[in-house]
Amino acid sequence: MKLKVGVFKFTSCSGCQVELIRMNEQLPELLNLVEFKYWAMASSKLEDGPYDLALVEGAISTPECIEEVKAIREKSRVLVALGDCAVTGGVPSIRNWMSQREAETIVYPKPGCIRSTRVYGIDEYVKVDYYLKGCPPRLENILEVFKAVILGVKPRLRQHPVCVECKFYENECLLTTYKQPCMGPVTAAGCGAICPNVGRVCEGCYGPMSDPNIASMVERLKEIGLSDDEILRKFRKYAGMSKLYREVAKL
Repeated sequence: MKLKVGVFKFTSCSGCQVELIRMNEQLPELLNLVEFKYWAMASSKLEDGPYDLALVEGAISTPECIEEVKAIREKSRVLVALGDCAVTGGVPSIRNWMSQREAETIVYPKPGCIRSTRVYGIDEYVKVDYYLKGCPPRLENILEVFKAVILGVKPRLRQHPVCVECKFYENECLLTTYKQPCMGPVTAAGCGAICPNVGRVCEGCYGPMSDPNIASMVERLKEIGLSDDEILRKFRKYAGMSKLYREVAKL
């Protein structure tokens, strides 16, 4: 019996689904084990649930989204938040630091017809079984979830900081050695330290690690010269709605 899979999208750029499409090399083998029943980006054949596995991309930003994600949850045995927008609200959640009226007026010429809400990750409204962090999540982590659900085990998704991956690749520390504002010490691993590997600071796109020392990170950023406003923006950028970041993000 093949695993019945549904892929759904809310407020997002669709980049996480594009990463999912990159399974092309693994797809022939995977298709022997799973059947995509609903995936609007990849097929016009859209079948209603139930689903063994639902991958939900995107943040919740309208009343309609709330109703839809609850309906998806009811039809799905395992529900996965796919990417930062679904996990914490992601980049779209930056608008939460202004009023709804202000945000709608900036974007729409006639905001009277818009029905929007503050932006949240999907677990604000439904139970999430697994979180695939990242903007987008790394393909190997997506495949890890598929394998785990097929085998009936818990997926191995990293919760330690990006710094551990930097140590593995023998990268010099951008924060302590070069005094650059790297978010690696408080950011969950799983990306393979893709930015530090090429000399760029971690921007924090995988959201907080399991037990981040936020106070220490803030102090270190101050020591290297960041203003309070610059620090605030660092924590708001991808995961400001996370419970672990909300205090410093000032929501």
